[in-house]
Amino acid sequence: MKTLHFDCFAGISGDMTLGALVDMGIDPQALRQELGKLGIEGWQVLFYRDQRGGISGTHGVVEVSPEKRQDFHDDHHHGEHRNWKDIRHLIVHSRISEGAKKRALDIFGRIAEAEAQVHGHPVDAVTFHEVGALDSIIDIVGVAICLDMLKPDRITCGEIELGGGTVTCAHGILPVPAPATLILVKGLPVKTGGFNTEMTTPTGAAILAASVDEVVQSRRFIEIKTGYGIGNRKLDKPNVLRLSLREEDPSQAGAGSPEPSGEQPWKTEDLILIEANIDDMSGEALGFLMERLFEAGALDVTCSPCVMKKSRPGTIVSALSSPARLDSLRRTLFQGSSTIGFRETLVHRLALEREERLVQGPFGEARQKTVFFGGKPLRSKIEYEDRARIAREQGISLEAAERLILGGGTTN
Repeated sequence: MKTLHFDCFAGISGDMTLGALVDMGIDPQALRQELGKLGIEGWQVLFYRDQRGGISGTHGVVEVSPEKRQDFHDDHHHGEHRNWKDIRHLIVHSRISEGAKKRALDIFGRIAEAEAQVHGHPVDAVTFHEVGALDSIIDIVGVAICLDMLKPDRITCGEIELGGGTVTCAHGILPVPAPATLILVKGLPVKTGGFNTEMTTPTGAAILAASVDEVVQSRRFIEIKTGYGIGNRKLDKPNVLRLSLREEDPSQAGAGSPEPSGEQPWKTEDLILIEANIDDMSGEALGFLMERLFEAGALDVTCSPCVMKKSRPGTIVSALSSPARLDSLRRTLFQGSSTIGFRETLVHRLALEREERLVQGPFGEARQKTVFFGGKPLRSKIEYEDRARIAREQGISLEAAERLILGGGTTN
């Protein structure tokens, strides 16, 4: 079962969602062609690579011509499509797919209902402000089109960061979350205070309210694709939305719940993967760079062959880092290699518990690493350096050295 999961650890907005869906693989040109079926002129939607807090992704930006923006914002002019009735008419009579129409109407309808509740007006009398602007219409309909293209079997989400502080909107300065946002996230798990600004907009909240089939906190799945949508704010923490396309076994619904012991048999941590494409360093230099990256705190370093522009052979240097060691690895890459830039991606690592013990015997000492699954030993291995040392001393193979160690030693 194909599941699309919204990871809103830094909130959600319409443009972040649109960027994340394109980052996941939706064809921007196909999206623009579908949006053109709305029959509105005076806009363009652009996508470009950007990053926040070291996390790279796609930033979606809707640009509106000054004349069209005036139509949608002039307080003394009703505008072309500013109230719910007009926007509904626009979507219903457009040529976008029926699936996209249904979702876009659902999203706008939920915003209209929330605004009607806030102001005490009938739903059809609701006049949109921020979400009635053309760029917001393109964001919402664009998200609906993308989800219809992707066609996940189900959509899930976890805890949603709403933010903090205050927000300035058409109704004045209000505390976060805005009244409509608070109504729209009813029934969804939320938190506040992670940021001192609005992180979840009414548009983002409406997208979740209209789309999420189930709230999940843990689940077993196979990751298919990941997309990051870049937000507009540059903060001390990454302002990004992560979308995860997963393959789940429907028979395992709830299989992500804790083991009988109360914990998963593995630990999960967020790490950063740094990747640089290099085509002008020797093998010796790359080997030395690998050593320096490990010394700088890399958890893992690999080198993979690739073909770069002009058909030149190159090497992809990949280093896995904890957030605390990221700057150290960045400096090492810039100072110790020929690269002038690299990519950074937030990744999840699942790892088993491990334990290292000393094995003692007539051969001396050797380190034995054991990994555990659910608190029970799963497999053990003698460290390579110790096997190699004993193999050289005894004039035997690595395999024979391991048998010797395991058969004639005691552990501490």
